[in-house]
Amino acid sequence: MTIQKKWFESWFDTHYYHILYRHRDNKEAQKFIKNLVQFLKIGKEQRILDLACGKGRHAVYLNQLGFNTTGVDLSKKNIDVAKKYSNSNLDFKIHDMRLPMKSKFDLILNMFTSFGYFDSLEDDHKVLKSIKESLNVNGIGVIDFMNVPNVVEKLIPINHYNIKGIDFKIERFFDGEFITKKIRVKDGGSIFNFKERVRAFGYDDFKSILMKNNLKILDSFGSYDLEPYEEKKSTRLILIFNID
Repeated sequence: MTIQKKWFESWFDTHYYHILYRHRDNKEAQKFIKNLVQFLKIGKEQRILDLACGKGRHAVYLNQLGFNTTGVDLSKKNIDVAKKYSNSNLDFKIHDMRLPMKSKFDLILNMFTSFGYFDSLEDDHKVLKSIKESLNVNGIGVIDFMNVPNVVEKLIPINHYNIKGIDFKIERFFDGEFITKKIRVKDGGSIFNFKERVRAFGYDDFKSILMKNNLKILDSFGSYDLEPYEEKKSTRLILIFNID
């Protein structure tokens, strides 16, 4: 019997995903990292985990700033790319974020809406439990998530893109619980269908789920410039928390 993969197990491992999102802004990501480590006063002796690191753009920049960094991701293809940047202070591993790490970290980052992927809310709790178990006693966790009220208000129902001769059709839906993208890829004579599906956590949802896992919000921001969070206006929901 063939077990069907979850959307995040298949979509992130395709080259179509990286073609569609080829213009992601590394300068913006680097600015955010610099702002964050300055705000948190992270020392060079502290260990950082980039949880769901993708191809490692955040982890690589953290390492360039002099930090001992580990990046983990479920996608083997992402980790294969990221490993090209490995060195004595930068390590990448295939890892399911629902499982705790074997070592402890002073800072754990979950960046660019890499949370809420699962059908079951229980699995989201497992992610937070694994973060808690992987943090040192005085460690800090950071979740960088979309700001759901802003995203829902500006949701574009359908887009078409043609990139390198490949046609992408993207449909977006909000059902009150999840924000879903249906992605149809037409490449020559072949058609492939993928999706992205993220649970629509708001600030209060995060506060509740963190509290249930004995984690406490210390600060919240609404942009990569670390501006105050405003529910209707902010582009991001950035949460800084620790073990309660």
